[in-house]
This record gives sequence, C-alpha cells and structure tokens, in this order.
Amino acid sequence: MLTTLAIRNVVLIEALDLVFHAGLGVLTGETGAGKSILLDSLGLVLGDRADAGLVRAGTDQASVTATFEFDRLPDTIRAALVEAEIDIEPGEPLIIKRRLRADGGSRAFINDQPVGVALLRDLSRALVELHGQHDDRGLVNARGHRALVDRYAHADVSAVAEAWQRWSRADRLLAEARAAATTAREDEALMRAFVDELTALAAEIGEEAELAQQRAAMQKGERLSADLVALQSLWEGSDSALTLLRSAGRRLDRIAGEHPLLAEALASIDRAVIEAGEAEDKIAAAIDALAHDPLLLDRIETRLFELRAAARKHGCAADALPAKLAEMRAALEGIESGDARLVTLERESHEAGLDYQAKAETLSVLRAEAARRLDTAVAQELAPLKLDSARFRTAVVRLPEDRWGPQGVDAVEFLIATNPGAPFAPLGKIASGGELSRFILALKVALAEQGGAATVIFDEIDRGVGGAVASAIGERLARLAAQGQLLAVTHSPQVAARGALHYLIAKSSEGTVTRTSVALLDTAGRQEEIARMLSGAEITPEARAQADRLLEQA
Repeated sequence: MLTTLAIRNVVLIEALDLVFHAGLGVLTGETGAGKSILLDSLGLVLGDRADAGLVRAGTDQASVTATFEFDRLPDTIRAALVEAEIDIEPGEPLIIKRRLRADGGSRAFINDQPVGVALLRDLSRALVELHGQHDDRGLVNARGHRALVDRYAHADVSAVAEAWQRWSRADRLLAEARAAATTAREDEALMRAFVDELTALAAEIGEEAELAQQRAAMQKGERLSADLVALQSLWEGSDSALTLLRSAGRRLDRIAGEHPLLAEALASIDRAVIEAGEAEDKIAAAIDALAHDPLLLDRIETRLFELRAAARKHGCAADALPAKLAEMRAALEGIESGDARLVTLERESHEAGLDYQAKAETLSVLRAEAARRLDTAVAQELAPLKLDSARFRTAVVRLPEDRWGPQGVDAVEFLIATNPGAPFAPLGKIASGGELSRFILALKVALAEQGGAATVIFDEIDRGVGGAVASAIGERLARLAAQGQLLAVTHSPQVAARGALHYLIAKSSEGTVTRTSVALLDTAGRQEEIARMLSGAEITPEARAQADRLLEQA
C-alpha cells in the first residue's frame, strides 16, 4: 500500500510530507484548496505525462516521492522490476521518485535507480487504481475486465494458456513443414539433375589442391625446358666443360710430384670435378622432375575446370562438393518421406487444436456463469447508490478464430444502461462522472474479494448526491477499505465520517504567495471539519452536534 507521499514545489505546494495507513482515508477541504494537486502529484510517480505547469512558480524543479510497502511484493510488480534489472530485497519498500524541471524535462527513479517513465506506467496498474471523472486507470479500462471476471469465477486460465502454446507450436511446425515440402517439390527435378551431375563428377576432398600443385609443376617444367636442355648439352659430349676438366686433371696428375704447387692445383681440380659431377646429377634429376606430358597437363586442367565450375555453380568450395552431394541426396530422401511427416504433424496440430478448444469452452462456460452472478451482485448495489434505473451487464462475447489466444476465445466487457430502454454501452462512454464513480463502487463491492491494485482512490464519488445515498457510499467505501487501503476525496460529511484517517486540505495566502497544506485531523479537528461540511462557512452548534452523530454512527 501507499505509505508516504513527499511533494516539493508542485503548483501551490511548497513542501508536504504525508503518511498513509491501511483502511479508509478521506481527504476534504473547500473547493479550490488543492485536492487535485495531490492527485496530479501522485499521477507523476505513476507515469503521467510531465507538465511543466506543475512546477511551482519561481522554482527550477518539482519532485514527488511515493513509498509503497507490501507484506509480499505482487507478482506483476516483481516481474516488471526483474525485467528492468532492479533488485528489491524482501521487506524492502518500493520508493518511486519523479523530478520535473521547469522546462518540462523529467527523470524517474525506483529505489534510487534511474528508470523510464514507461516502467512507472506498467507498475501503476498494480499500485494504484484511481477512479475519477476523467480517469481510465482501473475498471473503466476494458482491457482488465476479462481478468477480473476470471478471478471472480476462480478460473484457471493457465491451462488454456498452456494448451494455446502447444497448439501454436504444432501449427507453426506444420506450416514450416508444408512450406519446406512445397519448396522441395518445386526444386525436385533440378535437384535430381544436380545429384546426377555431382555423382558423375565424383569430387574428392583435397583433389583440387593436389591437381593444382601438379599443374603448377608441369607448367614450370614447360617454361624451363629450353634452359635445361642447353645446360644438359654443356655437360655432355667430348668438348664439355666437365670432360675438359677431367682431361686437365689427368695431365696434371702426371707432373704433380714435380712441385708442391702442382700438387695443390691437382687437389683443386679434383674437388672441382667432384662438385661438377654433383651439379650434373642434380640437373639431370631436375630435368626428370620437371618433365611434362602435354596430354597429362591437358587432362589435369580439364579436371580442375570441371571441379571449379561445379563449385561456383553450387556456391561452395570444391572440397565441399561431396558434402553438397550428400545434402541433396538427403533432401531427396526427405521429399520421399515428407508425406508421412506431414500426416503426423497434421494429426498433432488437429489434436492440439481440439484440446485448446475444449479447455477454452470450459473457461467460457465458467465466465458466462460468473458474469451472471456478477450482474446480480452489482444490481443489488445500484439502488442504494441512486442508480435505480440503471442496468449492468457483463458481456462475454466469442471472438473470431483469428483473435483467439492464450486467454481463451472470449472478449469480456462491463456494459451499462443508465435509463430504461437505453442501449447498453461501455462504462466510460455513457455514465457521467458521478454516475461512473458510483457504478465503479458497486463493481468494487461486488468484486471485493478478487483483489486489484494495492491502493484504490475515489475522486469525488459522492458528487451530486447526499443524505441516504451519501451514507450508502460511505458505508461501502468503509467495507472495501477493510480489506486494504482506500483513499477518497470527498465533499460529503457522511463519507468523511466513515474515514479511519481524515486529511484536511487547505489553502492560505501571505501577500502574493499562496500555499496548499494538508493536515491529519484529530477527533476534535474531524468534528469541526465535518460540521463545516454540513453548515458551510459559519459553523453552528447544530452542525457540530450533527457531526458528532455522524462520527458515532460511523
């Protein structure tokens, strides 16, 4: 529930700190005292649009801080905070702060962590339910009607949601399989031609690299062949360099003993002959290694062209051609066995659909029964609230199949007709501000045990009524407040007397400065304020006596 509200520099409020408790809290004051400022301030922390006009004149910024405390954090709030990566320990209060600058800019914080205003709006549905003349937060918004009726019916919607997920998944798999089968059949003839082509090619992993290496070696041999032949001729024949060198060695060998230098020269020639012989052997080996067969080279180049052309055609590397062939063969096998899989998926989708529809129909029956009970309960509350001629109906309408979903096959909306013979229409489109608030009060009483927002606020629900109707409103507000926290902005002394806490909103002026203040009244203060509400500006002894009687009755 809302435990504190701290307001700084909002319109006429300079600084205000309010403490709230469980039960019914009433806020009273003369017209124009600033009750709407409190609601506007609360609206800021609940994600309402930032309006620079709310910043107090002469100041740079306004701020509002609201503290909410829970015995157990509601699941919807916890889920939103987890998604926003905000961690709140068990028992820790939820503190929402909104700062508004005079230029219209604003910033929001939850427990001192910056957040977007959208998160505040998401949280507001579980934090505060505000019912006023122009507010659509709460029961006026038809988006929440189905969930309220489901809670009233004690219906387990999760079973329907799970069945919907199963059906959706089965439908998706069937659609994907059908699309794949259609595409596969369209490509089947071409795919078979490709399989025949790649089977005939019989590409092997690593084949392209090996052929490229062989071709490079042959092309190099072809380019060097003239030089190699010339070199070979230099080493062969009777006048080759090596022959002449050997002849010189034989001559020198006969006279080498005549002088030491000749012996050294002979040793050098011997070494040269050995080196030259090794060179001759290596040249011969190179000639063999670089020898090329033009026919073989042509076959290698043809094979390389075929491999690379196939790789380009299928958009892959030559080494991936065997895998591509295997993939196509598997696809063809899938086409052949696809009909059986489609039959299985069609059966699973049909069965899942029947299961969903059965569960949704059961839920629809529960909703229809709950709607009748709710209509009766609300009808019993209308007459005491001066809505004798009005009628209330909970419309449970079957949706077209394309709008079915995890919440079932129904749309649910609360409808009213304010006059005999008038057609039913949505709550917010027919009722006036006062009527609408009383309709919502009747609904809240009927739905009292079904929960809702942590704090419920009624803004001038008693407008235009008095006497017994106002007493009936006060009695029902007190009954609702017994289960949580309810705040009521009221002009009715009968409603004010029902409050467990009574806040007086007042406006004062000092020179050119006007301020709004809020005070929590004690017993004597409550008597005086209720007497003022009864008699007007001049409080009479009779008014005080009547105020005492109202407080005693409450």
